Amino acid sequence: MSQIVRIKKTQMVVREYLIQALDDLGYRWTDNARLGLAGPRVEIKVRGRNVGFRKVGRAYEMVTRGVSGGQAKFLQQMTQRYAYYVARAKLEEQGFALSNEEVQQDGRIHLVLRRMA
Repeated sequence: MSQIVRIKKTQMVVREYLIQALDDLGYRWTDNARLGLAGPRVEIKVRGRNVGFRKVGRAYEMVTRGVSGGQAKFLQQMTQRYAYYVARAKLEEQGFALSNEEVQQDGRIHLVLRRMA
């Protein structure tokens, strides 16, 4: 019997940042409205399994059949990349410019920003 799992974590509300995160991580994606699910949907394959993001209310949620370790890691990476784009956009709106970016060994991203007065 199939089981569909919906996973909510960080509220991913901006489609552009969701797509940029997928592109950064090297995933090919398609827009799709299969399975009679209403609303915008983005589908990809993660380690041979179908994974989708569908918009429910204001935010996108991940939809998959069962959850494997690979999908949990994927969601963690997606959340990080999505948050990266949100943070950069918000800071740029406030007049900050990216000066330097370092990726730590544990995967954390360290941004150095500057703002001219």
